[in-house]
Amino acid sequence: MVKSVFEIKKEICEVGHKLYAKNFVAANDGNISVKVNDHEFYCTPTGVSKGSLTPDMIIKVDAEGNKIEGKLNPSSEIKMHMRVYRDRPDVNAVVHAHPPVATAFTVADIDLDQYILPEAVLTIGDVPTCDYGTPSTMEIPDSLEPYIQSHDAFLLRNHGALTVGCDLTKAFFIMEEVEFNAIICKHAMELGAVHEIPNEQLKKLMELRKKMHLTGRHPGLDLEEEKPLAVCSKEELVETITKRVLEALGK
Repeated sequence: MVKSVFEIKKEICEVGHKLYAKNFVAANDGNISVKVNDHEFYCTPTGVSKGSLTPDMIIKVDAEGNKIEGKLNPSSEIKMHMRVYRDRPDVNAVVHAHPPVATAFTVADIDLDQYILPEAVLTIGDVPTCDYGTPSTMEIPDSLEPYIQSHDAFLLRNHGALTVGCDLTKAFFIMEEVEFNAIICKHAMELGAVHEIPNEQLKKLMELRKKMHLTGRHPGLDLEEEKPLAVCSKEELVETITKRVLEALGK
C-alpha cells in the first residue's frame, strides 16, 4: 500500500522521537531520510531535536540533497544518505544516530564483529567500522564505499552509526540491533569472557536466514577458524581501552 506524504512525514517523526527517547541522539544530533522515488526524498531538518519533530518540519530534497520543499533546511550530513541511495537501489530508508555503546566501540578501536547473539547474526552479521570523516564533508560518504554493498549497518569512527533498510521500520530496527549487540558485548567483556556462538551453530543460523528470506544485505560469516575465547578482567579491559584511546589521540 502506497503511503501518503503525511504518513511518511509522521513515520519519520515517530522514529525521531524513538531515537531521542532511547538516548541514541542528543540535542540536534542524527538524521533520518525516506526514499519516495529516484528523484525525491523526505528528510529531517538541521538544527531540530529529533524529540521535537513534527510533520510540518520534514523536508523534501532531490537526489543531490537540494531542498525542493520545506520551511527548514536539510542536514549537511544528507550527503551520506544520498550516497547510500545512489549505490544501493534496494534501500528506501536511512537512519543516522549516535548510539552510545556502539559509538564507544569505535572510540576504543574495538571491532563489533563477535558473533554472540543469534538475532544479530541473522540480521546484521559483523558491523564494520568506517574510517573517520569530518561531518558534513564527502569524507563520511566516501568511508562507506568499502562496505556499502555487503552491509546494512555501519559504525562511523568517533561519530556514530548508520543503518539502512527496505523501509524506515527496518532501518530503525537495525539501529536498535546494533546498539543492543554492543551493550551485551560490553557487559560480557566486563564480566570477563565473551563466548561466541560455535561455527556449526553459526552455519545453521545462516541456513535459517536463507529459509526466512530476510531482506537486506549481509556480509556473511567468517568461519575459517574458531576465534579464541575473549577473556579479560575489568582492570585489563579498562587498561586496554585507555591504551587504545590514547593511541587514537596520538599520545
